[in-house]
Amino acid sequence: MKKQISIIGVPMDLGQTRRGVDMGPSAIRYAGIVERLQKLNYEIQDLGDIEIGRPLLEKIESKSDNNLKNLKEVAEASEKLSAAVSNVVDEGSFPLVFGGDHSIAIGTLAGLSKHYNNLGVIWYDAHGDLNTSNTSPSGNIHGMPLAVSLGIGHSRLTEIEGYTPKVKPENIVIVGARSLDEGEKELIREKGIKVYTMHEIDRLGMTKVMEEAIAYISKNTDGVHLSLDLDGLDPHDAPGVGTPVLGGISYRESHLAMEMLAEADILTSAEFVEVNPILDEKNKTATVAVALMGSLFGEKLK
Repeated sequence: MKKQISIIGVPMDLGQTRRGVDMGPSAIRYAGIVERLQKLNYEIQDLGDIEIGRPLLEKIESKSDNNLKNLKEVAEASEKLSAAVSNVVDEGSFPLVFGGDHSIAIGTLAGLSKHYNNLGVIWYDAHGDLNTSNTSPSGNIHGMPLAVSLGIGHSRLTEIEGYTPKVKPENIVIVGARSLDEGEKELIREKGIKVYTMHEIDRLGMTKVMEEAIAYISKNTDGVHLSLDLDGLDPHDAPGVGTPVLGGISYRESHLAMEMLAEADILTSAEFVEVNPILDEKNKTATVAVALMGSLFGEKLK
């Protein structure tokens, strides 16, 4: 990985309805991420936080005619983030994005994919985030960023940077899925998206899953982005998330996955999302996120 890392915070909480996840970037910084990466001899540039527009209070949880909550604000934030991420890539630095809810991946992937012909994405998450306005039971955009990046969804989101799609289905691997809506399952089958559910992780073991995922994602891509939702981990290890799902990936398995990605040296960008300090226990989830980033960026015991 590049030795210069540029941190971008995205205090976004409008992609879902549980307040508090906008404090995620601050919680991750408070947990000592800058110091941890500096100890690994990285040059860190913290670019601060993207400014997030706020809708009128009475409209924060209302749906538009398109069954999408806070569409305008999410789209505007995605455009800002896309520009910031693209600038980091132009400068030759490694973009490291802190969320915020997972809707921020719309902007991250938009800013990245213009620099690659075949951007690969490892989606480490309990959810597929492949819903659309037609399939989403909630209208929460944080359940839609992967679909949007495939060019499926509202044009205000899919057309950021003026082109679509941002990612091809054959260049995606989902790891840790255990909560998929029916519409998402259908889309996975239709597009042939590679998914390792908790069944595969339990049956094959994390070592085999990551070996296969790394081989698959490395085959035809010229860059690889890791989008890690802390709810991919079991709530016992990462309680401070908005949509916890029991039976998740363990803390140790997640470290192994990050260590294997570090050894493979394929990542060109990363984001860690859905840290919600209000729902957390003494900043435990942000501390877990920082520890996983340590492993991702090459931290070793010996």
